[in-house]
Order: sequence, then structure tokens, then C-alpha cells
Amino acid sequence: MKKYLITTLLIFAVCIAMAQTKPDSTTVFDKVDVSAEFPGGVNALGMFLGRNVRYPSDSYEKNIQGKVLVSFIIERDGNLSDIKITKHVSKDIDAEAIRIIKSSPKWIPGKQGDIVVRQRYTVPINFTLAKN
Repeated sequence: MKKYLITTLLIFAVCIAMAQTKPDSTTVFDKVDVSAEFPGGVNALGMFLGRNVRYPSDSYEKNIQGKVLVSFIIERDGNLSDIKITKHVSKDIDAEAIRIIKSSPKWIPGKQGDIVVRQRYTVPINFTLAKN
């Protein structure tokens, strides 16, 4: 009886370990072994944002500024999905942050072990007016 119980527990432990190392295609990870990244890395992402963000004219005229947090999922093929604002500034600025993330090229997806996985990622985008 003891051998049967020990064998059953061992098989159960192996099954749990295998399930954790082989995520299914719908699992979204917050933390992974190798994080997803923008092509060219963080500096390239900063340059992409700097070149492509257009300050909304209404927000500019009203002197509205702040940091927007945009959350999204990097799919296993590098496309982005489920793009949403997690820290709001204004309707116009939030819309611009979503627009710029949607226009992003494909990312390099993250990995859990040697398996490419879906990963949730958050990017801060600062909207700051120059001081005169």
C-alpha cells in the first residue's frame, strides 16, 4: 500500500511539473524567463515613441500632461492584442497612447523555458510639454 501511494504521489508530482513547463496557447504570463521586447530593445522603443507620438492639440492647448500606462499582450507571433489604458491622463492623450502602441511593429515574444508564450506587458508613455 505504501509503494502504491508513493508511486501515485510521484506520478502526480511529475504531471504537475510537466504542466508547468508546457503552457497552453491561451496562457498569458506576467513574468517569464526571457521577457518579450521591442525590436532593437528599450532604446529603440523610446526612439519609436519619440518619433511617432503626436501630442493631441486639445490637450496641448489646455496644458494637459502626464504619464499614461498602456497594457497589452504580446502574442506568440509578436503581434499585440488586448491594448488598454491602466493609468489614465485624458481622453485625447489616452487615445494617442493606444494609437501609437497599435502602430508598433511586431515584438519579439517572451519565452518560458524554451517555449514561446503570450506575455502581458506595460509601457509608460510620458506626455510632457516643453517649458518656455
